[in-house]
Amino acid sequence: MRLEGVYTALVTPMTADGALDEKALRRLVDAQIEGGVSGLVPVGTTGESPTLDGDECKRVIRTVVEQVRGRVPVIAGAGSNSTSEAIHYAKDAKEAGANATLQVTPYYNKPTTQGLLGHFRAIADAVDLPMIVYNIAGRTGKNIDNPTMLELARHKNIVAVKEASGDIGQMMDLIAHKPPEFTVLSGDDNLVFPLMALGGMGVISVASNLVPREMSRFVGAALKGDWNAARKMHYDLLPLFKALFIETNPIPIKAALAMKGMIAETYRLPMCAMAPKNRESLQATLKEMKIL
Repeated sequence: MRLEGVYTALVTPMTADGALDEKALRRLVDAQIEGGVSGLVPVGTTGESPTLDGDECKRVIRTVVEQVRGRVPVIAGAGSNSTSEAIHYAKDAKEAGANATLQVTPYYNKPTTQGLLGHFRAIADAVDLPMIVYNIAGRTGKNIDNPTMLELARHKNIVAVKEASGDIGQMMDLIAHKPPEFTVLSGDDNLVFPLMALGGMGVISVASNLVPREMSRFVGAALKGDWNAARKMHYDLLPLFKALFIETNPIPIKAALAMKGMIAETYRLPMCAMAPKNRESLQATLKEMKIL
């Protein structure tokens, strides 16, 4: 599976009473594809997977797959800090028609290196789908170091990493030593430009929920080696990248999409509405950038 470009970490739209809003989800999928993204990533952290139950996750994945109709790959969030549960979720994702899964580092457990290797290999052995490992120590409490990641990259089904460690040095060394067929994608919108300049191939993006066309052009310029254009677009988009993380993701991106009238602004606790000052700041940025 060749991975390059923009893969949107989809929000999960919800109705005012907290139920899944399937109509809004389908509209969002179509808007993403019309905006030129390379693929979609439902039920990741941005999709509020921690507060969706297993049946809801499967329903979201199936809805996205149905609406995509084969136009772009669907990479389903299927991670857990329980290996057996992650295998179960990955099997559900495959049954729902996903093309690959995204597997986050087991959170809270803080496994050893051998535990990490065992966890990801067990999923990759049990479910014959391409897997993207999601390294985000800020949320999980555990960084996957490069020797461990390079060991994982030897498995035929482990094809990429979503790198959100925030450590450019780590990413640079990983790209320098990885197998040619293994892909490094940014997990942070604001680090797309430097990571791609070092050899990364794209991003699993939060911002592209709101500006898919702009993100596709930005990453497309970098893939073509047009670094002057890509640099300009990076700085043009940087205020948005910062505004979307003024509070915990996915609160700001859902608020922004609601301001655009694309979804209802509904969260499940412990996610909640933005603080008024932060909302004002986000709205001001969106207006200044002519997104609103």
